Amino acid sequence: MRVLTVPAFAKINLTLRVLGVRDDGYHLVRTVLQSLALHDTLTFHAAPGAFRIECDDPACPADRTNLVWRAADLLWRAAARRGRARGVAVQISKRIPMQAGLGGGSSDAAAAIRGLSDLWRLDLAPERLHGIAASLGADVPFFLEGGTALGVDRGDLVFQLIDQPPAWVTLTLPPFGVSTKDAYGWFDEDLRSPSGAGRRPGTPRRSRSANRRPTFEGRGLPPSEWGNDLEPPVAWRYRAIAGMVDRLGRSGAFHAAMSGSGSAVYGLFTTSGEARAAARRLAGPGCRTIVTRTLNRKQFTERTRHP
Repeated sequence: MRVLTVPAFAKINLTLRVLGVRDDGYHLVRTVLQSLALHDTLTFHAAPGAFRIECDDPACPADRTNLVWRAADLLWRAAARRGRARGVAVQISKRIPMQAGLGGGSSDAAAAIRGLSDLWRLDLAPERLHGIAASLGADVPFFLEGGTALGVDRGDLVFQLIDQPPAWVTLTLPPFGVSTKDAYGWFDEDLRSPSGAGRRPGTPRRSRSANRRPTFEGRGLPPSEWGNDLEPPVAWRYRAIAGMVDRLGRSGAFHAAMSGSGSAVYGLFTTSGEARAAARRLAGPGCRTIVTRTLNRKQFTERTRHP
């Protein structure tokens, strides 16, 4: 079996509206997702014995709790093979920060679906692969397609959109992570509180620090979609989030917001110089910064295609 290297690209949420709660407890959302050039790298190679994961980040689980392992098991069963996945090891080189709202774990899972389908010569219909991806997590189907896309229901129903114009992205990362479960729990808690009573899910909910209005005019995103409904409840509990959004706006970002459930905050810039200057201004003991750029669907497809 040949060695296969597969990139797993990060994402940001350009918008995130929380519309309600399903009967099964999952939240209904409407979100616009955007691929970034920042990526992890998964390298698959032959190895005797059970499937295993190796990772250069000790915080990344290397057991069955990792979505990559779960993806391998699902594909193994889809291939009608007996027992558990075996004969392959994967080395994960982590570059996407964890618990940051950038989709690192979900993207790794999608990369495993692509890579193992190729290595094991599986001829599964796209609908079957999408179903496997959706069973792993709401974001995973998006990472099979990339570019700019609309995610609805749990976020797992993905519809391709016209790609947003290219932008440079400054990511700001506080020294803490935020779990998705906590972020949605705080949203629900605040909605039930007296100060949040009567606010309908899906209506604009701006951070206390967001004194710069996002400017998506001409970029295909209607004003009703601006903002991230999870940002205010997370920023209320972690004030550093609000400060990062504000500082990116004052540094010239044409849009700044928390991505997904956090804790990463991003600013969008028209030039590399602006993005890098903002990164230098914000970098410090309480804030790590990364400069990257958006990927359109064609770029995503070209970079994830196997030779």
